[in-house]
Amino acid sequence: MAAALAAAIALGAAGCELTVEPDTPPSSAGNVSEQLAELTVASAGSMKGYSRSRFPHWRDTGKNCDVRDSVLQRDGEHIKLSGCNVVGGRWESVYDGRVFTDPADVDIDHVVPLANAWRSGADEWDDSKRGDFANDLTRPQLIAVSLTSNRAKGDQDPAQWKPANRSYWCQYAADWVTVKHYWRLTVTSAEKAALTDMLEGCTWASKP
Repeated sequence: MAAALAAAIALGAAGCELTVEPDTPPSSAGNVSEQLAELTVASAGSMKGYSRSRFPHWRDTGKNCDVRDSVLQRDGEHIKLSGCNVVGGRWESVYDGRVFTDPADVDIDHVVPLANAWRSGADEWDDSKRGDFANDLTRPQLIAVSLTSNRAKGDQDPAQWKPANRSYWCQYAADWVTVKHYWRLTVTSAEKAALTDMLEGCTWASKP
């Protein structure tokens, strides 16, 4: 939280607009399980009509900077700025444990991929709402990770791909459920089974 606050202060000083939400892991596995149980199970929809351009991103967050810069600053340490563009820092990819100091080596992952969202209900939204989803800094939908892990994940759901870092599975599953629950997206039966397995036995330390 201290790092997030420092990031917000730095961005404010640089003239960028960034709303930083506190880290919000679920207070208990029960809450996530309840959300998972409330998700509608349905077959994956068609990709007909899909294009990344139907999810406009990245939105501006200041002069010459955008949501990508905001996530890089939020998720990194020892951030170096040029204006409000992130040009250096340190990032540890939670998906695979790799560490980077060049922002060009870091991808901003949509936890629930855009194509997956399209197949699970976002095809019925307008582009404005899809843009809100693609730039969602409030839910745990955007995260700075290694290029290789993001490319390996592609548009796969947890039944098809999981982070190499097994210690992150609980958080990853919880984040996936949180995003799908908020945006009222469906899950496949295989996806729900995988999430259930990943969440089994998970606990989150309560924060003061």
